[in-house]
Amino acid sequence: MSHPEHGRFGAYGGQYVPETLMAALGELEDVWHEAKADTQFQLELAGHRRAFVGRPTPLYAATRLSAHFGGAHIHFKREDLCHTGAHKLNNAVGQALLALRMGKKRIIAETGAGQHGVAVATVCARFGFECAVYMGTEDMRRQSMNVRRMKLLGAEVVEVTAGTKTLKDATSEAIRDWVTNVGTTHYIIGSVVGPHPYPEMVRDLQRVIGDEAREQYLSVDGKLPDAIIACVGGGSNAIGMFTAFLDDKDVALIGVEAAGEGVRTGRHAASLVGGRPGVLHGSYSYVLQDGDGQILPTHSISAGLDYPGVGPEHSFLRDSERVQYVAVTDKDAVAAFKLCTRLEGIMPALEPSHALHHAGVMAREFGPGGRILICLSGRGDKDMDSVEGV
Repeated sequence: MSHPEHGRFGAYGGQYVPETLMAALGELEDVWHEAKADTQFQLELAGHRRAFVGRPTPLYAATRLSAHFGGAHIHFKREDLCHTGAHKLNNAVGQALLALRMGKKRIIAETGAGQHGVAVATVCARFGFECAVYMGTEDMRRQSMNVRRMKLLGAEVVEVTAGTKTLKDATSEAIRDWVTNVGTTHYIIGSVVGPHPYPEMVRDLQRVIGDEAREQYLSVDGKLPDAIIACVGGGSNAIGMFTAFLDDKDVALIGVEAAGEGVRTGRHAASLVGGRPGVLHGSYSYVLQDGDGQILPTHSISAGLDYPGVGPEHSFLRDSERVQYVAVTDKDAVAAFKLCTRLEGIMPALEPSHALHHAGVMAREFGPGGRILICLSGRGDKDMDSVEGV
């Protein structure tokens, strides 16, 4: 497993933030390393995972989908069955416990698809924090149900009207809030992005996905899968899944980004497939930028993948070729969403639907006897409006 040296994975990562945040990042790193080594903290986290999040989540054999794609064995790691409907709660619970440890009274977050916002609003209700969630106007329109959920949970949803009115802009506003209120406020970043120690900390809180899946898969099959596939926006569900298998050289790891209307059209959100290294939101990683280094607008039908950057560890894994990154279009993701719903009675979120499409492509290549594991990172109720009529 790659441990960041001075907050970096190879060339990527770092802390490109205003001076006012350096002390807060230092405090967070110290508290996190302390908590990791504290048996009491680990027991408490395990208790919340079990009774509040609903872990362990099951491993599921998608037999009808497997037959449809020619007989390769397809399994889902069912993160859609976590409380609130996605893997995001794994991270939110852990960071909420850290905020309690630091004596912070207020929590802020950014959200695109709303699942991270809902997870944060949920832990704030659970532990009694004041909560503000930043969300772009465009995402509020696409994910109105999650906006209602956050408000019912007691969060203030702050509408962001700047720029493309999506996740990038919401993140920028959340960072501004944090700079202003850093003494009382903890910022729960929802993915493996942002300045060190966030990429490492969020990965460690999400690696429960991969650790469980590895154990479950071995107990069912006696050996590991041929390929593991997960969608990548910022990349937390993917890194959470991949981390447990990085040393298993025979297991192919594939991250699936959003090709939107096609990478060549420029209307996409595939930072690793179509971007180049640069700085965004406090860290150095692959980003979508123009010739002058200005961040480009992105497009994806799925709000959770609609982000012009990616976690620095993914950039490192791309360059070292341990993980292969591909991109899937809106059209193919929607088709996979509908196919999985019809054949398995499981409605996946649009984000992992990108991974599902690519799993179909790989299943046909492998043929019968091939073994594929997909991180089904969230459920699709939130996306019903987006897929209607597509």
